[in-house]
Amino acid sequence: MRSIKAIFVKQAKDMTKNYSVLIMFIIFPLVALAMTVFVARDNPDMPETMFVSMMASVFIGMALIQSASAVIAEDREKKSLKFLAMAGVKPLSYLLGIGGVIFAASIVSSTAFGLIGSFNRSEFLTFMVIMLSGAIASIVLGATIGIYSKNQQAATGLSMPIAAVLGFGPMLAQFNEQIERIFRFFYTQQINVVVNDFTAELLTPVAIIWANTAILTIIFAVVYAKKGLRN
Repeated sequence: MRSIKAIFVKQAKDMTKNYSVLIMFIIFPLVALAMTVFVARDNPDMPETMFVSMMASVFIGMALIQSASAVIAEDREKKSLKFLAMAGVKPLSYLLGIGGVIFAASIVSSTAFGLIGSFNRSEFLTFMVIMLSGAIASIVLGATIGIYSKNQQAATGLSMPIAAVLGFGPMLAQFNEQIERIFRFFYTQQINVVVNDFTAELLTPVAIIWANTAILTIIFAVVYAKKGLRN
């Protein structure tokens, strides 16, 4: 527990100085707000929450993966991750420490999306459950990419296409049935599924997200071990 707290505090301080990471937690809600106010609300044929669901999916799929991978790749490049492993920090402790900071920032951004969507209380709670569950999956995936990459440049090169697919795939799925059939098994798609129909069963989207998360967590542990970072 002490190591988790130490990593969390260190990362929180570092993140406040990393403007390239911070901006990703701000820009997507702002785009959703602008598109909702100036486009969706003036168009009676367009669902008011359309851009909220789109940008929320892009945020979960892109911002969090890239943030987590960049932060961890930086630790790996500076050898501080190796030092932590030598000091006995376990993979889960490291992931909880780093991921906890990104998750906390995700709560703020997700809340902003929910407010922009003007959801009622039950819809807002449902939305937050889906968003934060998806956030955990993306943080684990981003962490895996960061551990696997030798430096930040390599992490960016690897995370960008993966994040683009997971972020923009659900957006395209709203307009193409074939893409929708593929992405219905991916965690980022579940945000659209829920926002488009809050009356639908919540169990299936949550189960899909956590199944994705379980697989990604196993992959993270394997990569952490293979890179020689396990004590």
